[in-house]
Amino acid sequence: MNFNEKLVELRKSKGLSQDEFAHKIGVSRQTVSKWELAQSYPDFQRLVLLADYFGISLDALVKDIDVQDVRNRNLSNKQISAIYDDVQNAKSTINTVVNVLCVIGAVGIVFFLLLGIFLR
Repeated sequence: MNFNEKLVELRKSKGLSQDEFAHKIGVSRQTVSKWELAQSYPDFQRLVLLADYFGISLDALVKDIDVQDVRNRNLSNKQISAIYDDVQNAKSTINTVVNVLCVIGAVGIVFFLLLGIFLR
């Protein structure tokens, strides 16, 4: 049984909804949902807390976790964060360039208006 399946089974054995369970262990319902859908995994401190909460050993809780899958997901999350940061930096650069071009355009318009007035 995979970790996510084990977590669903353990939570349901306590008769808890995701929301109730999340509240008891101090995380959001979305976090529990991601764990149960195998979209993410708890960090080590949370794993210890989960093992204690369910009264099982840490070994029993994590026995079937595919470590390579966790590594791959962490790498994907880091890559997504890096892409997001790059997009934010690009937006900032584009905003700066647009602002500079607007100032140059405004100065140019004022210059040509003044030039037109003085050349009359």
